Amino acid sequence: MTGGTDIPVCPGWVEGEVKVGTDRNVCPTGRNAMTIEDWRRRIDEIDAQLVRLLNERSQCAVEVGKLKRETHQPLYQPDREREIVERAARANPGPLPDTAIRRLFERILDEARAVERTVMHEEDKKP
Repeated sequence: MTGGTDIPVCPGWVEGEVKVGTDRNVCPTGRNAMTIEDWRRRIDEIDAQLVRLLNERSQCAVEVGKLKRETHQPLYQPDREREIVERAARANPGPLPDTAIRRLFERILDEARAVERTVMHEEDKKP
């Protein structure tokens, strides 16, 4: 059986679902479901989704930056960032450790802050 992306899916699994465990490339039935090329293709698809979602998130940061500028709020709001990082860690089912999720989200927030900073200082650049 194959999913919508032509990646083999184990019978009984939801299409596109990846089971996390020690033998992730083996179905409960014991047969290999995916080759290394299949897994790499799936990773490439996930990477494309991540890029799309990160850019969507960045667009939200642009809008937040505009509102912060209009309402004279500070760019850096550590309590809000701490809340985001902790929420992400709590939502983490693994296999990445919470520390990795925290580091990834800290980096995402750094980049979002850079986008917000650009938007917040656009007025300064106008003649």
